[in-house]
Amino acid sequence: MENNRQRRAFLKKAGALGLLSVTAGSQWALGGIPAKKEIGLQLYSLREDIKGNVVGVLKQVADIGFKNLEAANYSDGTIYGMSPSEIRKMVSDLGMTMQSAHVGGPRDFRGANHTAAMDWWKKAAEAHKAVGADYLIKPSMPKPDTLKELEIWCNYYNQVGAVAKANGLVFGFHNHAREFEKIEGKVMYDFMLENTDPDLFCMELDVYWAKRGGFDPVDYLKKYKGRFPLLHIKDEEEIGQSGDMDFKPIFKAAYAQGMKGYYVEVERYNYEPIKSVAMSYDYLASSRYVK
Repeated sequence: MENNRQRRAFLKKAGALGLLSVTAGSQWALGGIPAKKEIGLQLYSLREDIKGNVVGVLKQVADIGFKNLEAANYSDGTIYGMSPSEIRKMVSDLGMTMQSAHVGGPRDFRGANHTAAMDWWKKAAEAHKAVGADYLIKPSMPKPDTLKELEIWCNYYNQVGAVAKANGLVFGFHNHAREFEKIEGKVMYDFMLENTDPDLFCMELDVYWAKRGGFDPVDYLKKYKGRFPLLHIKDEEEIGQSGDMDFKPIFKAAYAQGMKGYYVEVERYNYEPIKSVAMSYDYLASSRYVK
């Protein structure tokens, strides 16, 4: 953990001294660190910047060095206000792929609303298949009051997973801290893993929120091997800033269980969002345990 604290101090000092800058025609660099890693970015990190400036922000993201993107803006067949084919070409021309997407889905999926909800997911799956994505991730859910109610959600997720699979996608769920709370004595996250079909449903493990929920993400990666093709790599602010997240064993366990992709997500910032995102990229690019 001492190494993390040293990195934190170094990153803060570099930012304060203005040592983070855009290198000529290339990327934001910390000491000119070269990197060709498949580092991903959840675009929610730049949620305000990207409004009305999709092209400009995506160009900045590509210049930093990111290769894989996870979208966070879907509405009625469009992604960031564009058709799937339009944004797919834009991303591809910049040397990136839209590997995954966060999609909320209908609030009410029960009873008479079930068919409409499934039709909604079918349209969303078709749009994201067209954009070139491999994963369709639900970013959050309310905490049910009973395990019976949670079981209804799990059955629903299996059904959505079948729709996604029919369109060549993998459906999954992204956690926050509340999924590690207990319902009738059972940890909600464990129940979800144990009551969903691994062939139809995966988990995108947000390692920061797992720790905030009181659990070690490494334990989950080892216990439920193969259920976590995607990870969110997050810290209190910029990646490596807090000194509290030990990412080395997380990456080791994630690779061992079959991780296919991971995304930087920055929700709180010490600097301008694009600079915080660049610092997070450089932290991972300079970390030997990141492939």
